[in-house]
Amino acid sequence: MIYLDYQASTPLAPEARDAMLRWLEGAGEGDGFANPSSTHKAGRAAAAAVEVARDQVAALLPKGGRLFFTSGATEALNWALLRGAEAMPGGVAGLSIEHAASLKCLERLNAAILPVDSEGLALPPDDALLPEGGIVATMLVNNEVGTIQPVADFAAAAHRKNSLLLCDAVQGYGRVAIPDSADLIAISAHKIHGPKGIGALWVRDGVDLPPLMFGGAQEQGMRSGTVSPALCAGFGAAAVLAAERFEADAEHVERLWSLATDLLPEWTVNGAANPRYHGNLNVRREGVNGLRLMSDARDIAFSLGSACGSGSGKVSHVLRAMGVSETDARASIRLGWGRYTSEQQLRDGLAAIRDAARLQGVN
Repeated sequence: MIYLDYQASTPLAPEARDAMLRWLEGAGEGDGFANPSSTHKAGRAAAAAVEVARDQVAALLPKGGRLFFTSGATEALNWALLRGAEAMPGGVAGLSIEHAASLKCLERLNAAILPVDSEGLALPPDDALLPEGGIVATMLVNNEVGTIQPVADFAAAAHRKNSLLLCDAVQGYGRVAIPDSADLIAISAHKIHGPKGIGALWVRDGVDLPPLMFGGAQEQGMRSGTVSPALCAGFGAAAVLAAERFEADAEHVERLWSLATDLLPEWTVNGAANPRYHGNLNVRREGVNGLRLMSDARDIAFSLGSACGSGSGKVSHVLRAMGVSETDARASIRLGWGRYTSEQQLRDGLAAIRDAARLQGVN
């Protein structure tokens, strides 16, 4: 299997795995499984590991905020929007290309949906569409087409109306700069070679966000429930590695982008080439059936769009928001690569995809 679906999930970094093992089984002492809320020695050690990881993850985020671990970015986004709307009742607005975790909340809150252009980039913020004393959701890197959104511009516009800016930074965390002006930031570990099942919500100091869950007062009283030191340690190790490898990973991704675009000259790129995270290549080809292509190229892992929407039979809401026709959307595929993708793997994967397209009569 050649894995070209880095937007859906990334391979676990060996360093993250090693960091987790100590807190799954212990390093010979047999106490690594302890509850971090326990007051005995093993519990205090586990609690210390959680705080080390918190600092490691927060190091890639703006200063002046608190980081709360969650089960993932979906929980973080739901928390920020649904509970945040209670604290900021002036209304909600968000981009039409937000991830489903945000978009479903926006729909539930009767939010104003903000348009994007045909390149998948948000139109300049319109004060008439932004709430007064509410929340504006603007993702950083779109998960389906990779376009980088003008978060800072929307933050400035939101702040002029005394609203908060929520940034879904899942696809950008550890890869592109996160604007300092966001008030709430959602991230996920498994998008940066960390474990699944853990994410975080960063909350700017001074923002009064209601607690998500009540119980044992874990996570500073904001999200009760036993915290997993192993998942936190894996997230922290992945964040440290992302910071250390930031430039090397970026250069590698750029080389693979150039290679992929050279090898697919007949395919049309969906979304702007810049500003874009170049580990995401969403392309279409007239005459191609994307679903059949996945079946014919079954040894290549790629997608038709967001993993969260796969299997629904619906075309990408992101492509449709960009004005892409349903026919072209169904002829589109998403390719993603990163740190552990070799140039030869990409060559072989794209060759298999081209061969599969020929089986459909597309030369």
